[in-house]
Amino acid sequence: MAMGLYQYLDESWHRLYSERPQELKEKLIEWRREPRVLRVEVPTRLDKARRVGYRAKQGIIVVRVRVPKGGMRRLRPNSGRRQKALGTVKIKGNYSSREVAERRAKESFPNMEVLGSYYLAEDGRYRWYEVVMADPNHPAVRGDRKLRRALGSRID
Repeated sequence: MAMGLYQYLDESWHRLYSERPQELKEKLIEWRREPRVLRVEVPTRLDKARRVGYRAKQGIIVVRVRVPKGGMRRLRPNSGRRQKALGTVKIKGNYSSREVAERRAKESFPNMEVLGSYYLAEDGRYRWYEVVMADPNHPAVRGDRKLRRALGSRID
């Protein structure tokens, strides 16, 4: 049976994970050197991007966000000088790393609205997500019925 384009893209990404881990490792090393929020021209996983609302048109961008791994628990220092700000309170652990990625993308691009995000990869230190964002005031977005429905009341 013939595969569709997006099914083929999905399988080729899974093949990259399983059969060519060295290639993926090189990509992650490259991504680690980039800023934590980076606008990319083309989505890395087109199938996932289309699923969350990406369209190749003006007013829509894709942002790759790097989020550090690990829990939010911080131990109280038990030796040495007690610093004024211990750094043990006001640490919020009730957000997933995906929500953190979406929030950071929104902070970097305040005029854009988040359509959705998807997981890309992870290594021992970071997780990477791609966030699809749309400008609600752009004429190409305002004229698109599907995007208008996805953004809902956020369009003036």
